[in-house]
Amino acid sequence: MANLIDNAVQLADHILSLDPNRRLMIAIAGAPGSGKSTLADHLVEELNRRETDLAAVFPMDGFHLDDAVLKEKGRLPYKGAIDTFDAHGLRHILQRLRDNVEDVVAVPVFDRDLEISRAGGRLIPQSTRIIVCEGIYLLMQQPPWDRLKPLFDLTVFVHVDEAELARRLKARWVHFGLDEDGIRHKLDGNDLPNGRAIITGSAEPDIRIEN
Repeated sequence: MANLIDNAVQLADHILSLDPNRRLMIAIAGAPGSGKSTLADHLVEELNRRETDLAAVFPMDGFHLDDAVLKEKGRLPYKGAIDTFDAHGLRHILQRLRDNVEDVVAVPVFDRDLEISRAGGRLIPQSTRIIVCEGIYLLMQQPPWDRLKPLFDLTVFVHVDEAELARRLKARWVHFGLDEDGIRHKLDGNDLPNGRAIITGSAEPDIRIEN
């Protein structure tokens, strides 16, 4: 945790050295369980400590396809795989945020307790100068995800080795009450293969952080 806080402070210093006259779009990517969401939260907290309402978090998770859609496609057991997200919808909202011509942009937020995305779950006003988007597939090089990286002014990838990744992900699913069989499916059938694909298939970031 302390390492991510230190990284957030250093990242804040770097971001504030960039163009102060326009909105800045920051991507924080990494495998599930890598610590990217924690880093994004610490970064926005640090930026807002320096100037009130300077930054906001924009989570990619809000673009999960609905369970009913995934069930129809036979992909519900693999929720979290790259094809279970709305990449085009995410790109559209990122472009709107980057253009920054609207008074406010409503973005969806994923409710992990209910396993659904809430449309308009967060409002990002025009006055917010720094958008920190966090998500596992933000730097993927396969179409159509490869159209996202050019929308960002700074890209960060949080890396963690596979053994530690497995430990963290298992702890996550224990917390959510899954039994051993359910955890095994989540890890071996979904999370770890996704994590490997993200580590090997993501574009080179501007900054790489070892967590």
